[in-house]
Amino acid sequence: MEQLLDILNEIDDSIDYENETGLIDDHLLDSFGIITLISEIEEAFDIEVEAAEMTPENFNSAQAMWAMIERLQEN
Repeated sequence: MEQLLDILNEIDDSIDYENETGLIDDHLLDSFGIITLISEIEEAFDIEVEAAEMTPENFNSAQAMWAMIERLQEN
């Protein structure tokens, strides 16, 4: 989780990722940030984020992203 928070803070360090639950819904991450984030997550955690995974539910919070990462690592 710490590595994910580091990646998120590199993209925008003005957001409280540990408590924010509306990163997508509240437009805190723009499309460029999301694309960068997905690329960084794939590289850091050696996973592939398929288009079907690119939903607000998976990216609205750091906790949701971490759950997705753990699920993808199990496959």
